Amino acid sequence: MRETANAQRGRTRHERNDATRDAPVVKWIVLGLGLAFFLVFLLLPLLAVFVEAFRRGFSVYIAALAEPDAQSAIRLTLTAAAFAVPLNVVFGIAAAWLISKFEFTGKTVLVTLIDLPFSVSPVVAGLIYVLVFGAQGWFGGWLKDHDIKIIFAVPGIVLATVFVTFPFVARELIPLMQAQGRDEEEAALVLGASGLQTFLRVTLPNIFWGLLYGVILCNARAMGEFGAVSVVSGHIRGQTNTMPLHIEILYNEYQFAAAFAVASLLALLALVTLLIKTVAERRQDARDREPQFNHVEPAVTSSS
Repeated sequence: MRETANAQRGRTRHERNDATRDAPVVKWIVLGLGLAFFLVFLLLPLLAVFVEAFRRGFSVYIAALAEPDAQSAIRLTLTAAAFAVPLNVVFGIAAAWLISKFEFTGKTVLVTLIDLPFSVSPVVAGLIYVLVFGAQGWFGGWLKDHDIKIIFAVPGIVLATVFVTFPFVARELIPLMQAQGRDEEEAALVLGASGLQTFLRVTLPNIFWGLLYGVILCNARAMGEFGAVSVVSGHIRGQTNTMPLHIEILYNEYQFAAAFAVASLLALLALVTLLIKTVAERRQDARDREPQFNHVEPAVTSSS
């Protein structure tokens, strides 16, 4: 029996090796195509942004970033992200907890609604907010009577940013929490831990790196969003222009050095985001490979 099993494993290994034993020229062609794609579509445009940003010297670069409209765009971009990311973190954790830990009527509908921003164009999302909160919109008259401005103001930009970044945290946590199951939470509750203790000592450590990954993606999209924000902002210089909108205006006005300077700052933020994302992925993969019983001990400790 053992010899038969060994022979079977040997045949399977041999078949696997035969399946991957391609001609060297095929491997080099595939590798060359992959590298060419990476160079032409990813690396060269990124390098071009930084080259053009510093073409006229470091002083011009700093002056472009220190310009009042650029400073306003940077502050507004960070403000929108500062509101959108925490709101989506709270919703993402709550939605992932509900979907992965409980069975209820309408669960499929909730999952579909979470994915809605992926299927709706950002421009359409911006138009929806204009229809609802604009001067001629559903609530436009009431908002005007109470001197509340949403469209062509910061609140509209925040709402549009929240909408387009809505699914990122939830979509990272739902499959992770479904794979982890409910055993550890149930064990902690049986041993006397409260709901808050169970979340802080058991659930949160288990989802930390996945949560960080979702936050990074959410923040990156919030800072780089163009379509929905363009519709609701009104393009008011120094007031409602985010960094992507400010870059477009500078480029259309042939201020290429200033446009590429702001674009390089946005690209730098994207690179930092990518670096943190890579670290988070590796840590999450390492945690997933750990033995399951290593994660049970905090539940027992927290309940005592």
